[in-house]
Amino acid sequence: MMSDAISHAILPGIVVAFLLTQDLSSPLLVLAAGATGVLTVSLVELLGRTGLVARDAAIGLVFPALFSIGVVLIARYAGDVHLDTDAVLLGELAFAPFRRLTLLGVDLGPRSLYLMGAILFLQIALLLLFYKELKLATFDPAFAAAIGLAPAALHYGLMATVSVTVVGAFDAVGSVLVVALMVAPPAAAHFFVRRLSAFLALSAAFGIATAVVGYALARALDASIAGSMAVSAGAIFSLAFLLAPERGLVAAWLRRRSQRWEFAQETLAIHLLQHRGLPEEQEECRVAHLEQHLGWSAERAAEVVRRAENRGLVRREADLLSLSEAGVALGKERLST
Repeated sequence: MMSDAISHAILPGIVVAFLLTQDLSSPLLVLAAGATGVLTVSLVELLGRTGLVARDAAIGLVFPALFSIGVVLIARYAGDVHLDTDAVLLGELAFAPFRRLTLLGVDLGPRSLYLMGAILFLQIALLLLFYKELKLATFDPAFAAAIGLAPAALHYGLMATVSVTVVGAFDAVGSVLVVALMVAPPAAAHFFVRRLSAFLALSAAFGIATAVVGYALARALDASIAGSMAVSAGAIFSLAFLLAPERGLVAAWLRRRSQRWEFAQETLAIHLLQHRGLPEEQEECRVAHLEQHLGWSAERAAEVVRRAENRGLVRREADLLSLSEAGVALGKERLST
């Protein structure tokens, strides 16, 4: 959630840079916002390293303070300028094409396209150059330090690139969509893959899908583009959360349900194993007695027996149950463990 903190905490840097330049299009605003983002990361790390507060608490302390400073500065010194909290929070992607980049009097196109394109190229280049180092420093910083890497420097470098990305997207889309696109696609990808490289690729694919679906939704509803994209990001995450084949909520429920039936069949095998071979205990091996001895309802007992028969664990003669070889082996295995 550092991206959420950065997207809010850069506000005072933007305001201070505007107060110095009196120009909303000045590149100094981007530089000041980036510096404030790095300051946010540094303050969170310094506060967390004291050991007096947890890392999430440090984030919750730093970014509201910085964001509040920015809001106060806007209200006090920039109340008559088009730099308000609504624009900061929501943004408006539809206006991005009207902010043009001109060089020597030549209109080169939307400024955000060049800015985000350059950031994308920078991010890909850094990822390719430092992929192994970042992977190691992220998941095992102690080992990374032991072999001579600098996990702290790699972490600050990673957070600096996050800050640059947030600042670049901030002007076009606002902090809400920045956070939605930084959090929802990787959160959705987490349900499908375990390898880091596949995770990064799938996160990017979900991000692209979020943009495409959100834009189509905004056109269909004549609604805010940024808002529609944030909604589509939430929808993609919700579908992944529910329907992911192995780690989704539905799959987990089906797996737990299957495990309950498997455990019941193992219990049945152990029960029959303990009472087999003794004529005086044959009554214990009847279906009608399972309700009494195992605490099952008649319907549950009948279903467990049916499933055990289908798996070849038990044989049934009228109401009397006996174990097959597979059932004996399963019962012995579970008793031994």
